[in-house]
Amino acid sequence: MLLLGGMLLGAILLGCGQGATAVAPSEILQVLAAKLGLQASPGRPLEAIVWSIRLPRVLLAALVGASLALAGASLQGLFRNPLADPGLIGISSGAASGAALALVAGWVLQPVLSWVPAWLLVPLAAFAGGVLATFVVYRIATFNGRTSVATMLLAGIAINALGGALIGFLTFAADEAALRSLSMWMLGSLGGAGWTQVLVCAGGLLVGSCFLLRRTGEIDALMLGAREAQDLGVDVQRLERRIVLLSAFMVGLAVAFTGLIGFIGLVAPHMIRLWRGPSHRVVLPGAMLLGALLLVLADVFSRTLLAPAELPIGIVTALVGAPFFLFLLMQRREGGWS
Repeated sequence: MLLLGGMLLGAILLGCGQGATAVAPSEILQVLAAKLGLQASPGRPLEAIVWSIRLPRVLLAALVGASLALAGASLQGLFRNPLADPGLIGISSGAASGAALALVAGWVLQPVLSWVPAWLLVPLAAFAGGVLATFVVYRIATFNGRTSVATMLLAGIAINALGGALIGFLTFAADEAALRSLSMWMLGSLGGAGWTQVLVCAGGLLVGSCFLLRRTGEIDALMLGAREAQDLGVDVQRLERRIVLLSAFMVGLAVAFTGLIGFIGLVAPHMIRLWRGPSHRVVLPGAMLLGALLLVLADVFSRTLLAPAELPIGIVTALVGAPFFLFLLMQRREGGWS
């Protein structure tokens, strides 16, 4: 944890320093010290670059990466499947559908959400879409007070297909400006980061982590099987409900502000398991730190590779995550799973 935490702090400093105007770590610390009232301001241009533009973006990347990784690690424990991912049960697809509807046909939502500021319409629609998709999947999978994990996975596949069809229809119907906005959102971007988004995502991560990190022993028991966990005193149904709802909450908030960012929820938990073993007492906090680190580094890479142009961050995570996913599938085929 100390190693990952130190690497994350270093990546945050790197992210705040990289860009069209290079900023030294000492200058970043001067800006932070000035904001804390410990010294005089180093100057408005430097303060604006670090405090208003780069630091919110880097912190949002860290929070989104931690949220996706924590949700992914929790869902992998719930489904007892190392290939599980927040997109598996339709969270990401539902959020993408909500965002697409707001971007292409905002007039449909305007009568219902007339009280919402224009800048918040797309994030709110994405969050609502993710939560709605999760609610539908959960209701389909729950019967007589019991939740079938297999039914939940199948319902998630159906929701993903339905979301893809809706997005395809809206893409076909969109005008040029809406199509460009939708394409950028689907590829993922941290370009709209601000302190409001940082605070909202921090709140979502705090809520999710406060519960999940206190249930690591119960999630370990769940890995043995539902019946075995129940024999050990775990309220399996309540635990399953809370994992699904909290994962939807965290991923919905993250996706709402950044667009679709894949594979972080799959890669980070796996790397921790391969490194330190399967205990969720280590996997959950370790995945949070590693997910934050990976997304901060991916953001730095996306901003510097084609500078001054910016590569969508979803492309970067897919370029790294997809080969890793294929490697995991090959390991499973060869019986190398642990």
